[in-house]
Amino acid sequence: MEMHQVRYFLAVAQLLNFTRAAEECNVTQPSLTRAIKQLEAELGGDLFRRERPAAQLTELGQRMHPLLKQCHDAATGARSLASSFRSGEIGALRIALTHSIDLSLLIPHLNEIRRQFNRLELRFLRGSSREVGDFLKKGDAELGIAAEIDEAWDRLDVWPLFTETFELVVSKQHRLAGRSTIELDDLRPEQLLNRTFCEHSRRISASLREHGIDVETYEISSEHDMIELVEADIGVAMVPRTSPVPASLTRTAVAGLDARRTVSLYGVAGRQRTAVANAVMRMLRGADWRAIAG
Repeated sequence: MEMHQVRYFLAVAQLLNFTRAAEECNVTQPSLTRAIKQLEAELGGDLFRRERPAAQLTELGQRMHPLLKQCHDAATGARSLASSFRSGEIGALRIALTHSIDLSLLIPHLNEIRRQFNRLELRFLRGSSREVGDFLKKGDAELGIAAEIDEAWDRLDVWPLFTETFELVVSKQHRLAGRSTIELDDLRPEQLLNRTFCEHSRRISASLREHGIDVETYEISSEHDMIELVEADIGVAMVPRTSPVPASLTRTAVAGLDARRTVSLYGVAGRQRTAVANAVMRMLRGADWRAIAG
């Protein structure tokens, strides 16, 4: 079935006249008639009763009309969408982030991108560092943001954005609240909430053990759970400086603890990117991250 056959059929169904339909479609009547006969042969029956002065839809034609119209509308919509993408009227972005990367880091840049496109289609994928690497490798995402990607692939492009420290988060009622800095020994009696979704959770625990601090830990798998447990004074947590926390919690630096991470932008070398992805990549690489990362 060819789309011009569908278009000719719809024209005749609307005008109920082969001659006028041919004029509407800007083709000769023999060409239009031949195309509809080919369509009828493919569908196995007549679509029109060729009567004078007007053609009439057969029972088969009536049943096929909504299906063929839907087919025609879908094809027309696809062509229009493709044209909008080519002209830059519509932009699309597929970006993958690890669970420990806060989306607020992207908001100013996304707002800027929205002003450049009449319509912006966004798709955000979340996963572990390995899953973000898989999203990029399979083409599910064009860009990735992570502290590190657990994927040894030579086609991965990496652009470091900023390096940040980790800070201790406690409730405002906690004994350590209000201090600008605490010492490592202050952590000995504490219940540490291990953010297992963070790429550096094991590294932080290992660093504490290297300093002779074997704190007991609770394992949690979401930022929401971490906040509720800290608010309830059930534990304390080490979070990156760029991770937002509610006003009910306070942040404190830990002296002597070398806990930091580098957040990077990832892409796939040699793979064509959309206009939006290229624009976002330029914005992120050119941004001044010092104000938020310290």
